[in-house]
Amino acid sequence: MSESARTVLIIGKVWPESKSSAAGSRMLQLINIFTAHGYETHFASAAMKNENSDDLKGKIVEAHEIRLNDSSFDLFVKKLNPSVVMFDRFMTEEQYGWRVAEQCPDAIRVLDSEDLHSLRYTRQKMFKEGVPFQPDSMYREEITKRELASIFRSDLTLIISTFEMDLLKEYFHLTDDSLQYLPFLYDPIRDQFSAALPDFEDREGFVMIGNYLHEPNRDAIEWLKKSIWPIIRAKLPESELKVYGSYVSQRGFELGSREEGFLVCGRAEDLERVISQARIMLAPLRFGAGLKGKLFDAMVYGTPSVTTTIGAEGISEVSNWCGEISDNAELFADAAVDLYLNKTAWKDAQKRGINIINSGFLKINHVPPFIEKMNFLIENTEAHRNKRFIGSMLMHHSMAGSKFMSKWIEEKNKKGSNQ
Repeated sequence: MSESARTVLIIGKVWPESKSSAAGSRMLQLINIFTAHGYETHFASAAMKNENSDDLKGKIVEAHEIRLNDSSFDLFVKKLNPSVVMFDRFMTEEQYGWRVAEQCPDAIRVLDSEDLHSLRYTRQKMFKEGVPFQPDSMYREEITKRELASIFRSDLTLIISTFEMDLLKEYFHLTDDSLQYLPFLYDPIRDQFSAALPDFEDREGFVMIGNYLHEPNRDAIEWLKKSIWPIIRAKLPESELKVYGSYVSQRGFELGSREEGFLVCGRAEDLERVISQARIMLAPLRFGAGLKGKLFDAMVYGTPSVTTTIGAEGISEVSNWCGEISDNAELFADAAVDLYLNKTAWKDAQKRGINIINSGFLKINHVPPFIEKMNFLIENTEAHRNKRFIGSMLMHHSMAGSKFMSKWIEEKNKKGSNQ
């Protein structure tokens, strides 16, 4: 089969929102990769669209509305007969993977993990219990068993962070043939672009970006308001922090105080303007997983950042960070003030951010190996699956369990609609 004749179906838990979340931006990157390499690309979701959903019609992709726990999907996917089916989260693979395997057994099944949900969940749980995180604590969690089962069932899993690649290999014995490192991807940041950005003297204040539906962001905003910002404000009494993010709750807006210089602004319509006008990005994340899109945006727009070890994870070593890293509120605040006032340190941090992207996150370095592996799997599906018996075994049991549960739900829904 020629590459130009190949079809990819991406099934999303939600419709992409590239201006609301890093996950949405990531999905558009994947769509663009496939279309750029000759794949006929389709995106399907059972979720409702909203005003923030991207218009996929302009992305050279066909969009489809599907139903959850409904056999109409079987007819849809069998007629489409894709070469590749990608699931945007392990929960999506749980819901549709067995149907794809049953209707299109030759299609390559790819899981885009986005981040390891089990890692994020376990870290959050341990944090709230006041217990230091240890990777082997993930073994006890049901979500880990579900997510790892999904990874084993899939022919290939895309991993966004080097930390998570290492974790899966060391603690769960995954191998390179079933994993593909594919982080956020960028074109090179050229000197002309950087030179046109506002300079140190032309910027003022601090900024934080974070979708408020994401609990690590909510915790970071509240920690910032309670423990970090008062220290910064005491040393820089005229400074302001602007917090941007989609889906801010009433409680979130109530954190705002113009008197304290803590402004909760809601959704940012122009992310470049918001970030490039600020002097420092703050990202005090105490738990989470994956890569943090806000910190990449800061690097692109020349804004040094102060974050935590969780925030910088998978992006750069502490010694090379484009700003400062601290997990202590007082030290975090002091570092933010020092960087805010020190032009030389600020410009050095800005240069390090540009170098981090140009050396580790360029499309030209990561897309070709991904496409090469996709092509190999399409041409060598049977041999690949023969080496992954655990995945075949888990798919067998998934089809036996998930199939009948889904059929039961479908029949229950039919009876409910007829009453």
